[in-house]
Amino acid sequence: MIDTFKKFVKSEQSGGLILIGCTVISILLANSVYAEGYSKIWDIKLGMSLLYWINDGLMAIFFLLVGLEIKREVTDGELSTPGQATFPVAAALGGMIFPALIYFYLNKGLPSVDGWGIPMATDIAFALGIMMLMGKRVPVALKVFLVAVAVVDDLGAVMVIAVFYTSQINTIYLIVAAVLFLSLVFLNKKGVERLSPYLIIGAGLWFCFLMSGVHATIAGVLLALTIPTKQDHDSSPLHILEHALSTPVAIFIMPLFAMANTAIPIEADLGSQLTNPGGLGIILGLAVGKPLGVLLFSILVVKLNIATLPHGVSWSGVLSAGFFAGIGFTMSIFIANLAFASAPESLETSKISIIAASVISAVIGMILLGISVSKKSRDILKEDQE
Repeated sequence: MIDTFKKFVKSEQSGGLILIGCTVISILLANSVYAEGYSKIWDIKLGMSLLYWINDGLMAIFFLLVGLEIKREVTDGELSTPGQATFPVAAALGGMIFPALIYFYLNKGLPSVDGWGIPMATDIAFALGIMMLMGKRVPVALKVFLVAVAVVDDLGAVMVIAVFYTSQINTIYLIVAAVLFLSLVFLNKKGVERLSPYLIIGAGLWFCFLMSGVHATIAGVLLALTIPTKQDHDSSPLHILEHALSTPVAIFIMPLFAMANTAIPIEADLGSQLTNPGGLGIILGLAVGKPLGVLLFSILVVKLNIATLPHGVSWSGVLSAGFFAGIGFTMSIFIANLAFASAPESLETSKISIIAASVISAVIGMILLGISVSKKSRDILKEDQE
């Protein structure tokens, strides 16, 4: 388990750093003399636009990996027992509820209210990548806590996308999708361990969801939940597939998604974009609502004796993890694309606000974590001297 977790953290760290670089490059290109040509790249037609295939095709693979991570944590990770799961689940719920309420309060009665799901999300790759910049001084227990919170957060985001951000439903395709999903469940129950049948049926499941009106990326999560798992990780289909996907997702799919979706021209009225109800709702939701919700719900379950503070995690660490969870980026931008597909101005405002909120959250999280780690080091040194 320790080796698996180390590999996972390492891949997420590198992926997060690559994401940062691609985002910076994309924004610079979108505001350079090459802006027009750069934006046209994503409109290249391959049946549908390149942007469409990235957001509805490649991102299904990203969500397949998300689903595998969720199942792994539930079957043999930090969410595998009620005692282990209660604390991070409560923290994640607080980190989803508070941002949504803040956004809804600021945008109630406005067309932008549809974006209430945007600040609920956490980008685990970005969050871990930024945290890992602090090096080995970061307690392993805090990294585990952040991963668990982010996984629960991802599950919440998937449910929000499935329930609230769907277009008109095509019942026929949805019925076929249900039959295909049941076929995957049947394969799992029969003990079929070869990945090829699951992937072939999964491709059909993706197509049916694409045509049904329910967002196609949900097919990735449903497929992941049916992939068999075994105690022996070397022969476990789930771990084999997760390992195979982690690198291409981290170094290709997510960076490509970032570049395609952050080609944002910075206008002169940037200040008004960030301070209008939609922009402010995202910034306050991610940079204030996330850490506040994570901390308050964590304190609540401990005070009610429902859960205990994990060994090696301090309350200042919980707060800093809350700020890292406020790095929404990939998931937030994905939800923004769904919420404002027919409102380009609101979508642009959302993307700029997501980036701003993620930067604010990352900076504050690093400062708080640095203070917490330094204090712990001083306490240990003082104990040794005594």
